[in-house]
Amino acid sequence: MNKNLKTLRILLIMSVLLLAGIASAILLRPAPVEQTLGTRLGGDFSLMAATGPVTLTDFRGYPSVLYIGYASCPDVCPTSLAVMAQGFRRLDPSDQDRVRGIFISVDPKRDTPEALAAYSAFFHPSLVGLTGSRAQIDAVTKSYGAYYRISEQTDSALAYSVDHSSRLYLIDSDGQLLEVLSDTISPDELAAKLRALL
Repeated sequence: MNKNLKTLRILLIMSVLLLAGIASAILLRPAPVEQTLGTRLGGDFSLMAATGPVTLTDFRGYPSVLYIGYASCPDVCPTSLAVMAQGFRRLDPSDQDRVRGIFISVDPKRDTPEALAAYSAFFHPSLVGLTGSRAQIDAVTKSYGAYYRISEQTDSALAYSVDHSSRLYLIDSDGQLLEVLSDTISPDELAAKLRALL
């Protein structure tokens, strides 16, 4: 009898934890684009690439995936950009030429347009690296509902790191933000979303 009560208690505790986990997942899931901050996210921007000034309008005709981070990021940025690149590579070779990746750096002090061009090309030839003035970067992060914060690190050779949100932004060929994607999306899932836009 005592053993049955112990088993019942364990099952009850596990059920409560499971329900709490489900409730947390529902409450913390990303809001649809239209509901985030009460306004529609996205919009044009004017930033700098190694080849010169770039706006979102320059990507018209190409479904695009946008990511905001920085090149010295130790883990989440390279992982997210690798997922983007792998998603592109899941497409037919002719379709890979019809999509674009946009990597916007929030660290203009270290990430020059030339450095970003080399960094982006490492992942995929369709990925372009952009940055700009602090005011331009702040305008982009605000319009896309992203955030970043510079954290001083006196014990690090880098001197500072940048805490930032990590999302992929799916943009259609007309420049409209369609969906804000979690950075946990798989390359296959991303490729399927891009195929639907081609």
